[in-house]
Order: sequence, then structure tokens, then C-alpha cells
Amino acid sequence: MKRWPILAIAGAGLLYLCDFLSLRLQIPHRDAMGSVTVHTYYVVKLKNGRTEYDYAGDHDVSCTNSLFPQMGSKPCWYARRKTDEQITIDSGTPNNPRMF
Repeated sequence: MKRWPILAIAGAGLLYLCDFLSLRLQIPHRDAMGSVTVHTYYVVKLKNGRTEYDYAGDHDVSCTNSLFPQMGSKPCWYARRKTDEQITIDSGTPNNPRMF
């Protein structure tokens, strides 16, 4: 019973190592890096309690063509699923007397 967790951790480590080597050696032949276009929105919480949505534009995010995150980037299969980015800005609460 105590061997199963050790085997599972060793298997996960071996899978990560194979993914890393596949990316570095480009096996199968493919580009190591890719890019995904991300749509950015500002979500501004106003003092009157309403929420305002502002479009901030598109930008390209680099990603790796791998199974796991490698080289400080997300995998492309994950980045393609998350193409909307929201940046939340809070204007403060109107009942806060120590605001300034």
C-alpha cells in the first residue's frame, strides 16, 4: 500500500521529464513556442455600486506546445481556453471616511 503513492509521484515526474525533453529536443518536429490572442477587459467597480466594463484591446501571449507549463509559459492547449482576461479595479467604498 505504501508503494502506490511513491510510484504515482515517480510516474508523474517521469511524464514531466519526458514532456520537457520533447519540448527541448523538438520531438516530434514542431515549434516549441506558440502564441494566443488574449482579449483584455477592465472591470471597474464604481463608488455608486455599479460595475463598468471597458475593453482594453488584444495582445498576444506566448505559450509552449507541451502538456505541462514549461519555460515560464502556460501550455497552448490551456491558453486557448482562457482567451478573456479581466483586470479588476476597485474605486473604493463610498462610506469609507478615511479614503484620502
